[in-house]
Amino acid sequence: MDHEPTISQDVSAKPAKSRGLGRDVAVASICGAVVALMVGASYAAVPFYNWFCRATGFNGTTQVATSAPATGPIARKIAVRFDSNVAPGLPWKFEPEQNEIEVNIGQVVTVFYTVTNQAARTIAGQAAYNVAPLTVGSYFQKINCFCFTEQTMAPGEKREMPVVFYVDPSIADDHENDGLSTITLSYTFYPVKDPVVKPLASGEDDRRKGNL
Repeated sequence: MDHEPTISQDVSAKPAKSRGLGRDVAVASICGAVVALMVGASYAAVPFYNWFCRATGFNGTTQVATSAPATGPIARKIAVRFDSNVAPGLPWKFEPEQNEIEVNIGQVVTVFYTVTNQAARTIAGQAAYNVAPLTVGSYFQKINCFCFTEQTMAPGEKREMPVVFYVDPSIADDHENDGLSTITLSYTFYPVKDPVVKPLASGEDDRRKGNL
């Protein structure tokens, strides 16, 4: 009697559909882990990036000084322009009292910006800043600046905000800046969504005088 050929079956083999599903789950798990790692790295990078910019002047980030330069002003002069911007969603009028001044390099200068809350409600904002050209950030030293403090403005309030700065005399030794004649200091105010509640003891007179 002729025997019909038999086909051996591997009972241990999984259906193709199950294998595909398992592969999809593995790929999804790997992708999720990569995304989580990238998100975590991005949060960790923010403070590092801020520190790096402050330490090097990268991207036009200015430096912070506590006193006037030890060498004093030099004869070389430079023009400093002042720029002001307000981000969408913040109904403030913000402008410098002077658009441009000429100073000696190393000379400590105080200038003022004015800001007015044009809304009928109390609003908080905070300023970001940089200088141009971007390579000058490491030489632009600010002794006092309103950008480090959250500003809370009452309806219709107008305030003067001082900036005390100097251009480091060491810029004269940087021959890449031999032809530099103008520096632009730019501020942009952004709304603060969750403002910090200030204690009642904060003096209105001090805030209005710009002692921030």
